[in-house]
Amino acid sequence: MIRRSLDDRLTKALKTMPVVALLGPRQVGKTTLALEIEKSTRKETSYLDLELDTDQAKLSDPEAYLRRFSNTLLIIDEVQRIPGLFRLLRGLVDIRKRAGENTGQFLLLVSASRDLIQHSSETLAGRVRFLELSPFSVLELSQADPLGFNFEKLWFRGGFPQSYLANSDDESWDWRSDFISSYVERDIPLMGPQVSAVTMRRLWSMLAHHHAQQVNLSQLSESLGVNYKTVKNYIDILSDFYMLRQIQPWAGNTKKRLVKAPKIYLRDTGLMHRLLNIADFETLLGHPSVGPSWEGFIIENIICHLSDKWRYSYYRTSAQAEIDLVLEGPRHEVWAVEVKRSIAPRVRKGFHLASQDVQATKRFVIYPGSEHFPLSKNIEALGIVQFLRLLEA
Repeated sequence: MIRRSLDDRLTKALKTMPVVALLGPRQVGKTTLALEIEKSTRKETSYLDLELDTDQAKLSDPEAYLRRFSNTLLIIDEVQRIPGLFRLLRGLVDIRKRAGENTGQFLLLVSASRDLIQHSSETLAGRVRFLELSPFSVLELSQADPLGFNFEKLWFRGGFPQSYLANSDDESWDWRSDFISSYVERDIPLMGPQVSAVTMRRLWSMLAHHHAQQVNLSQLSESLGVNYKTVKNYIDILSDFYMLRQIQPWAGNTKKRLVKAPKIYLRDTGLMHRLLNIADFETLLGHPSVGPSWEGFIIENIICHLSDKWRYSYYRTSAQAEIDLVLEGPRHEVWAVEVKRSIAPRVRKGFHLASQDVQATKRFVIYPGSEHFPLSKNIEALGIVQFLRLLEA
């Protein structure tokens, strides 16, 4: 099973918490993973999909329906469709706890970020654990199938299972086209925000051209014909639904003049390549966005494997001293990470200066190769798989 790592974490969480919320974008495999848990658990289970009218109808009187279950793991898919359930679940959890059932009561599948559902889920504080399921990553695919793993295919097609596992690039392309259309025309409006599908698609495409950059919201608002606050709201919506990642600038103490705007990354490079109309890998290699695409691919893989004990940011001064990713760990370590696409990487003076500014305890350059070697006295060059294993250790 490819998603063994999260499967293990999910099983462990259900053994220690009454409620587990599995977060992630649509079509990432949350339902598949939940049904695997349903097969393997010794506890009786029941499954509700709130996308189905029949299952929604069962919850016309949600308290009466949900009270029927005891000593049962109830899996509720697309739970954000009925936000009021979070408040009800608190009371049901406490009732079942008094009856001696402390753990494994509810598994909630949510296609929206923790921040977006935070107000609804506050009543479950102390009773819920949040886990995030991301698209396929370099590390999980390389561990699942070391001989068959295709690094370039993952970078080009992205990590959504149906895109990566498609029989051909054309089939993957069609799936990504359908996914983007469905997201802007149906999924985002269904989950709350009422946004023009045409405007959202245009913005998403524009952001693909600004991938791995600080975005000028005023320029975007001018191009779209909407105001500054509306553009910011649309970007936050795409972030809430796991399509974008906004990386904030480093916030430590320094006398240097820092760039303060967040950097924008499309979280899945396969979707980015579709929005940029890059139809095959050879075209990607000659495209102006190949460098930013590679940078985003590596950075997203790193962030998805960080525990919540780590903080991440980027560093850039007005004098162009820069670090692609600053990782601050639980034991006061500071890792400066530079991403290079060259097989013979070199670092600029700005990286050395920036590393001194953030007082980096370790400095890494991640490049497309697989060897691990010193690049200079205090900088190590290594591939992304080796780096992620080092991070896990």
